Amino acid sequence: MRQEKNTLRAIIFTGLFAAIIFIGISLLRIPIPALVGRPFIHFGNSLTVLAILFLGGRNGALAGIIGLGGFDLLNGYAATSWLTALEVIVIALVVNTCFNLFQQNDRASHIVILGIVAGLMKIVTTYAVSIVEALMVGTSFKVALINSFLSLPATMINSISTAILVPILYFALRGSLQSVRRRA
Repeated sequence: MRQEKNTLRAIIFTGLFAAIIFIGISLLRIPIPALVGRPFIHFGNSLTVLAILFLGGRNGALAGIIGLGGFDLLNGYAATSWLTALEVIVIALVVNTCFNLFQQNDRASHIVILGIVAGLMKIVTTYAVSIVEALMVGTSFKVALINSFLSLPATMINSISTAILVPILYFALRGSLQSVRRRA
């Protein structure tokens, strides 16, 4: 299904994944107390990685930016929505590059590795975003580093769920998406 062209089908699937990501982050949100930001547990990251795997790096990143960024804009996170977009771009680059290194072979072990890589990248990008958020409100750099590190529990849970859910959902959806593609 990995289409990079802007065909009508690719645009429709990009919009569909953006909507699914938005809904996935909106329906299940469990807030976690933190020193920096207002983190919460959600499925938006896992769904974004699936969009990247199914749609390719460019359209998957676009779906993630629209879904996660749209959520941010509509739910009080507008000031940092640009950081969300940067996170999605970095994760899309890493996941897409790793998938291409696997020669787009979707063996179970490759998809599990991609889920783990995506989860680890989410920890790195969220830590960097938390530092920027802390600096945006006037915190000193040293305090921003420490507080951002202490604010990672929600990210750790999201990362673990990404590593677990990506392979499960990928193989559950792969057949359906391939059958839709064959019919068209």
